[in-house]
Amino acid sequence: MAKLKIYLKPNCTTCRKAKSLLLELGARLDEHDLGKDRLTAEQLDALIGSGNYLDFLNPRNELYRQRKMKHYPPTRDEALKLMAGEPNLIRRPIVIRGREMVLGNDEEGLRKLTR
Repeated sequence: MAKLKIYLKPNCTTCRKAKSLLLELGARLDEHDLGKDRLTAEQLDALIGSGNYLDFLNPRNELYRQRKMKHYPPTRDEALKLMAGEPNLIRRPIVIRGREMVLGNDEEGLRKLTR
């Protein structure tokens, strides 16, 4: 099986659940700790690519709620800068295999990545 790239925060419950499932399924992981090694706006832009940047915003984050981003979404550039400055605003984990990507603890999606 190919190695999966996983962007996570080790103390995040959702990340721990997803990582545990992936390891249980026999996945080899290349981990990127978003807390210790923050992504720049440019790196986030490349990671998101042509995907919907709004999907990468964590609706559970305090900043997301304070700024009422659900009703007043930021522009892509603004969102990238905010996520680069506040890694907890990034929905996680992000798991990548080749061109396939799964956000959050989507068990079905994670299982597909390991096949």
